[in-house]
Amino acid sequence: MHRLLSGPLSVERLTVKIAGLSASLQGKKLVQLSDFHYDGLRLSDAMLQEAIAVTNQAQPDLILLTGDYVTTTPEPIHQLTPHLEKLQSRHGIYAILGNHDLYYKNSQTVITQALTNIGIRVLWNEIAYPLGKELPIVGLADYYSREFNPAAIFPQLDPAKPCLAIVHHPDTAHHLQAWRVDLQLSGHTHGGQIVIPGLGAVLPYHKKIIRKIPIRVRRYFPFLRKEFFIVRHWEWLQGLHRLGNNQLYVNRGLGTYFPGRIFCPPEVTVITLETE
Repeated sequence: MHRLLSGPLSVERLTVKIAGLSASLQGKKLVQLSDFHYDGLRLSDAMLQEAIAVTNQAQPDLILLTGDYVTTTPEPIHQLTPHLEKLQSRHGIYAILGNHDLYYKNSQTVITQALTNIGIRVLWNEIAYPLGKELPIVGLADYYSREFNPAAIFPQLDPAKPCLAIVHHPDTAHHLQAWRVDLQLSGHTHGGQIVIPGLGAVLPYHKKIIRKIPIRVRRYFPFLRKEFFIVRHWEWLQGLHRLGNNQLYVNRGLGTYFPGRIFCPPEVTVITLETE
């Protein structure tokens, strides 16, 4: 999408404190990228290249990709992967899939294989240890898939040790409160895309707004024709949140849907881990 509609790229830098973090992991740096929607319309090559350059400049220990590489058909993944192949990380790149990556019957297979071919590990209800046994990373199936099943995964972990989770949909944080999740990284929301200072994201008010617009006017604007369901927890649209002892960070993503972003820029997230 043209920069005029997406806005300039924002680099969010934060430190996340984790109880009992091993001394060997103190200061480790993670970069999260999310919601590319790479289809020739919603993310420009210039924005993507800038995000990759910023990521590499951060010299991350680990890169985590949290889904929605495409929008509908999976074929654009083959144009996206040459860009993603330029990402650099000391301990590799790990990814999960989003709801748009499951749009067609063959989407999951095509996208997983394309990412795997360039050395990106795709987790689907799996545990990985790129930073060692002291900090497992759980990658879950998408919330909208029939295979989302954290109860089959988290009991395999030692609750006395810290844990990271990557899962596309932030509403899953409600389900994950049953286990220790020191940091969950999600996307999906695009941060709400249109945010009014002092009021917040417009999307929660979408239903009320469109009902006040005459039907004869709505039919000329696709984004006004239907009521969208994005999330239940609107309070988790973007940024860092604490849920009991668990923490959730929601990335605003890189891709942009029409009619664009207002006070909600696309995002690269750089996270430094510290002991609490």
